[in-house]
Amino acid sequence: MRVAILTVSDRSARGQRPDLSGPALVEAAEKCGWTVVSLQVVADERRLIETGLRRLVAGGDVDVVLTTGGTGISPRDVTPEATEAVIEKRLPGMAEAMRARSLEITPHAMLSRAVAGLAGTCVIVNLPGSPKGAAECFEVVAPALPHASELLHGTANE
Repeated sequence: MRVAILTVSDRSARGQRPDLSGPALVEAAEKCGWTVVSLQVVADERRLIETGLRRLVAGGDVDVVLTTGGTGISPRDVTPEATEAVIEKRLPGMAEAMRARSLEITPHAMLSRAVAGLAGTCVIVNLPGSPKGAAECFEVVAPALPHASELLHGTANE
């Protein structure tokens, strides 16, 4: 599986804070035997997030795009809105599963607005912005991602 990671963070985009969540997701994806083809950082700007997602999906070189950051309730958190503008179909079960598992760890999980969905033959999943939260939520959805990709590419043995 070919994976792209898009970190959404004003401070990381400005170089004021290192991106820790993106590299944590690189490590998690590589442990699954997947190839990370892109790791990018953008500011919490809807237009930049949408543009980044569209570029990653348009090339056809990516099976999964993982975003990290911008899924909360602060005024600058717009990753779900940007994702919804790009996807064609929602995958609510993935977001529900991540929230359910995260609620076992923290009550703050109910504030997550993360979404997941399909754009062409690509699955896009919003993950939390913290390295720990991103890795924990990745563990929840990772088992379903290869099958989703196979279904989208017509290679699944159903």
